[in-house]
Amino acid sequence: MGKIVIRGGKPLFGEVTIHGAKNAVLPILAATVVVGGVHIIENCPELSDVSTTVEILKELGAKVTRCGDKLTIDTTCELSHYIPEKLMRKLRSSIIFMGAVLARNKKAKISSPGGCELGPRPIDLHIKALRELGAKITEEHGYLVCSADSLLGKEIHLDIPSVGATENAMLLAVAAEGTTVIQNAAREPEIEDLALFLNKMGAKILGAGTSTVTVVGRKKLTAAQHRVMPDRIVAATYLCAAAATGGEIIVRDVCPEHLSAVLAVLSDCGCMIQKGSNYIRLCAPKTLLSVSSIKTMPYPGFPTDAQSLFLAMLSKSKGTTIISETIFESRFCVAAELCRMGAKISVDSRVAVVQGVDSLYGACVSAADLRGGAALVVAALGASGKTEINSPHYIYRGYENFEENLKTLGADIAYEE
Repeated sequence: MGKIVIRGGKPLFGEVTIHGAKNAVLPILAATVVVGGVHIIENCPELSDVSTTVEILKELGAKVTRCGDKLTIDTTCELSHYIPEKLMRKLRSSIIFMGAVLARNKKAKISSPGGCELGPRPIDLHIKALRELGAKITEEHGYLVCSADSLLGKEIHLDIPSVGATENAMLLAVAAEGTTVIQNAAREPEIEDLALFLNKMGAKILGAGTSTVTVVGRKKLTAAQHRVMPDRIVAATYLCAAAATGGEIIVRDVCPEHLSAVLAVLSDCGCMIQKGSNYIRLCAPKTLLSVSSIKTMPYPGFPTDAQSLFLAMLSKSKGTTIISETIFESRFCVAAELCRMGAKISVDSRVAVVQGVDSLYGACVSAADLRGGAALVVAALGASGKTEINSPHYIYRGYENFEENLKTLGADIAYEE
């Protein structure tokens, strides 16, 4: 297994283009299972999570080809209803196939999903939502065995605004008779992108991006073509990296509205922010300012996926910041690795207190999850000396051409075997 080697202390300057959103493309790829035909998905990044999703599609019987950033998925033939454990355990969001396969085959057999270890992420909300629509779900020998002889639209109330449960309910509801209303739905932009794709397939989904999503079941759906939205967390990563190094960059092919909470905190840290219709320009101060507090919340609040990035960035700031994590229990695993680089971070349950230091220094550290790994890169870029980041495979789950893009911005970074 290789490592990422960074010699930090160099400000980042230049422009970088943001690829398609991981958290949008995965449910969209699952949605191609709902109806047979040839689907074309553009702006599809080459990520290990996408590769795993493609493996699942092929296991189900779909034919998938890639040309550049375009995936062609042919789901015309009869598809299997079974996804083996070895594939499900690679990817937390693989649970989204439960709704898609049920919608297509009226039955599904899948194991519990895997993914990064961020604490308990129960799938009971998914199961409850699908049962409301008429699915019968039992657990047998570690597998979820699902059937749905008849699907009827219902009013579904989610206990918390879960992104995955909202998406699963939408995928099954398009195949149900009548109208489904999802209350307390997740409002993330990725939900809107999935709804846009399903509507292109002939579905009728209203209210995506709000807390009430209405799905009118349709009997006739067809294959569709779609371009995936840009990845807001990848954009936040490059912005944090520029801020941590005292640099100035422009990120292109972004939707600034999707990053409102992130940009507000960056501005409070002393960064100059300029926004256009599809770009963001950041000019960092010589010394970052701390902020009083950051609290992760469902969209449009501060995203949990950006929390680790700011933990790293604010490690080298003037003052103290309190970060509260309300989404996942184990989001502060990276704190111990940052402390190896000279950061002063104390963690108590879901609260981290970051006392900014004048400088960080290189060390040998290890990534334990996707965003934590990216946070170590942010810290290493702003640190003095050489940093070696082990287990970089976590990072490649969500970042395409990461080292190459950072090199174009002036970073001294390389992957080594």
